[in-house]
Amino acid sequence: MYIETETTPNPASLKFLPQQAVMTDGTREFTSPEAAEASPLAEALFDTGEVVNVFFGSDFISVTAAPGVDWSQLKPQVVSILLDHFVSQAPLFAGSAMGNGIAVPAEDAMVVADDPGSEDIVAQIHELLETRIRPAVAGDGGDIAYRGFRDGVVYLSMQGACSGCPSSTATLKHGIEGLLKHYVPEVTEVRAA
Repeated sequence: MYIETETTPNPASLKFLPQQAVMTDGTREFTSPEAAEASPLAEALFDTGEVVNVFFGSDFISVTAAPGVDWSQLKPQVVSILLDHFVSQAPLFAGSAMGNGIAVPAEDAMVVADDPGSEDIVAQIHELLETRIRPAVAGDGGDIAYRGFRDGVVYLSMQGACSGCPSSTATLKHGIEGLLKHYVPEVTEVRAA
């Protein structure tokens, strides 16, 4: 088995591609060792003591190193953990094959409630997120979660390699905001949630 590695726009994160499906549905982000207890793989990565974020995508895992950690030292450890996991065909999550409420974005974690009567606008936003924005963000080792629409403002949160990326604000404000404003005139602004 071979695990390919790609850089991401976030210098603290690397994207690892095991050449097979990681998540068959949704995505999952772990931002602490406590959260990682739901996944033996995420827990093993946090156990290195040098990892601050693990993100499972459809066919990749993004790992974010702690500040000051040298990737030349950490990368072989991460590859070894990933190889052990995938070669042994261990379950991704403790206690089930894919369960434990893993789908992300967690739509119940809304920052604001959608404007009443904005169902058509919200549907257009979701369509653009799914077809145009999420695939591009996944290419950079992350995901984007919808967090609400109110008074012309779309609230989104970046996840995985994108959550701590120095260019994530520019991505939200210039890339995603421009696209949403172009296709959905009711959108006036995009804010990080």
